[in-house]
Amino acid sequence: MKNPNIKWIYLIILSVIWGSSFILIKKSLLGLTPYQLGALRTIITGIILLIAGYSKLKAIPKSKWKWLLISGLLGSFFPAFFFAIAETEIDSAVASILNSLVPLNTILLGFAVFKIASTKRQVIGVIIGFVGTAILILKGSELNPNQNYLYAGFVIASTLMYAANVNIIKRYLQHVKPLAIAAGNYVFIVIPALIVLLFTDFFSAERFHNPYLLSSLVYVTILSVFGTALAKVFFNKLVQISTPVFASSVTYVMPIVALIWGVLDGEDFSFIQGLAALLILVGVYLAHKRKT
Repeated sequence: MKNPNIKWIYLIILSVIWGSSFILIKKSLLGLTPYQLGALRTIITGIILLIAGYSKLKAIPKSKWKWLLISGLLGSFFPAFFFAIAETEIDSAVASILNSLVPLNTILLGFAVFKIASTKRQVIGVIIGFVGTAILILKGSELNPNQNYLYAGFVIASTLMYAANVNIIKRYLQHVKPLAIAAGNYVFIVIPALIVLLFTDFFSAERFHNPYLLSSLVYVTILSVFGTALAKVFFNKLVQISTPVFASSVTYVMPIVALIWGVLDGEDFSFIQGLAALLILVGVYLAHKRKT
């Protein structure tokens, strides 16, 4: 018999890993450009997943490869660059908060495009979580008035891509092994990432004399191993054992983890933000319910 609580374990682990990813991106940008960070993150992750999952690729049906390509671009390639670009202007905690739009977009795209039904209680849960997210955004803008919120568009675009990806996995890749999905994604995107890296000044003498380069490489490696490679496999599994809405609800808990890292990094955290975080958790609880 399957443990009905196992999906919660996956949700908590992913929340901690992905919630920590935003501060890792912030630290990586000290010695890398956004394009170098996105490219290196993709390349390192690809090497790890292709080594670990190479044997799984042969079992993937030919009809699934086109969906693996689309999934790789939407769920990994473009967001790796978009989040790095966004965090050159907005705070890491704000980026994680904006990422909470994913469950709402998952429901909208799931219903409109993929014909995946969601219950009334799931919709209510997403709305409550979104209200909590909105409060966090408003308080964040008050505490950080100098941030350029136009760059938030890169995060919002990524949430649409993530929402499409989670529905693609649920609808078209449900019976493909999670590791095979992750490795299959990177078959397509490692080479483009390498090309992007070659067109940056990463291999220049000036870059190698950057005092922050070594620490940035350590941060991006941690980000790639845990925040991308391991998390990708876990997330694919979570989508398969739960619902698209519940799986995307990981983005509700992530801001709480990211805000904790922000406080440790010297950022402010208000009482209102704490209440908003509790509201988000209520939304997660309701969104996972199957009964109307």
